[in-house]
Amino acid sequence: MGTELVPVGQYQTFRRTWRRLVQTARLCCGVPDYDNYVRHMQDKHPDRPVMDYKTFFRERQEARFGGKGGFRCC
Repeated sequence: MGTELVPVGQYQTFRRTWRRLVQTARLCCGVPDYDNYVRHMQDKHPDRPVMDYKTFFRERQEARFGGKGGFRCC
């Protein structure tokens, strides 16, 4: 292995692929993607306030698992 640098295009492709793999893994485990949420809110709803990460995570968990009633089986 030499000391040559990786071409910029190849590096950017790797980073983009890595980010998508990480996002997919997080979504499979039930961890919401806060960065995409922030980007969406800034692009599509600039007049609305953006939730902080803690509030966002809590809201996503409640939406997924049914809120205060605990876990659902169906």
